[in-house]
Amino acid sequence: MKIGNVNLDNNVFLAPMAGVTDLPYRVICKEMGCGLVYSEMVSAKALYHNNKNTETLLEIDEKERPVALQLFGSEPELMAEMAVKIQDRPMATIDVNMGCPVPKVVNNGEGSALMKRPKLVGEIVKAMSSVIEKPLTIKIRKGFDDDNINAVEIARIAEENGAAAIGVHGRTRQQYYSGQADWDIIRAVKEAVKIPVIGNGDIFQPEDAKRMIEHTGCDAVMIGRGCQGNPWLFKRTVHYLETGELLPEPTVDERIQMILRHTKMLIDFKDEYIGMREMRKHVAWYMKGLHHSADLRRATNHIENYRSLEKLLKDYQNSIVNME
Repeated sequence: MKIGNVNLDNNVFLAPMAGVTDLPYRVICKEMGCGLVYSEMVSAKALYHNNKNTETLLEIDEKERPVALQLFGSEPELMAEMAVKIQDRPMATIDVNMGCPVPKVVNNGEGSALMKRPKLVGEIVKAMSSVIEKPLTIKIRKGFDDDNINAVEIARIAEENGAAAIGVHGRTRQQYYSGQADWDIIRAVKEAVKIPVIGNGDIFQPEDAKRMIEHTGCDAVMIGRGCQGNPWLFKRTVHYLETGELLPEPTVDERIQMILRHTKMLIDFKDEYIGMREMRKHVAWYMKGLHHSADLRRATNHIENYRSLEKLLKDYQNSIVNME
């Protein structure tokens, strides 16, 4: 798999997710065999004003590379200036978010709001791609709403103005994450452009990735919600695509050990107060679907330090053993 001049080990990618794909989780996903990890989106305006929180979002560890660093904004000149400002950092590619559905982003004319302005999309891509050496990619949705399905038009404009690849989420902004992802639109984009197309939407099992590739002809798949609490999905998907063999799901013990490791990494990166609170949602995802885990997930919401979490998980393990 290749994007511009960047060679990648495989075509199974981690989707950018605000509040999820921070550095610790990207390292974990990379260790699980992910071919390309995407950062949380970074505001070009915040970067311009040297916002203190932005530096954390920009941090990249050698162990997670290759990394796609994602920017969002709506002003071509500013986007280009900020791309130049960060291009010497150790990312492999720079990606432009044109799919975020969050109201505060959309109402500012950014994220998926850009899909309503194809001409501006071209101006942003041209301004950025012409001043950086690293590949520039974009991530879009099917369209803004059911009356404006224009992913193919946007993809062609992006290609014409220098984009090296395009990610397509098969839902409109109006849908957010509800309903079923439309893989036909991903296929239509693939048929319309020559640059690599990355399919995104409804990949929860290795078989889903294979079906998407077969249905759409996309060059790579991007996993978002499917890997929340399940970084093993990358290892299992890469293995399945290469061999046709399905590796087993992670055991309870493997999940618990990963929770504890992930927690330590978050604490080291963000301190215990922030790390423990951010970890609460991850614990719920890791334990989802396990027997008698509802009480554990509720109890996690009150945990404030690593030792308390460790004890809670050990008690859960013992309760499972006793029930067996």
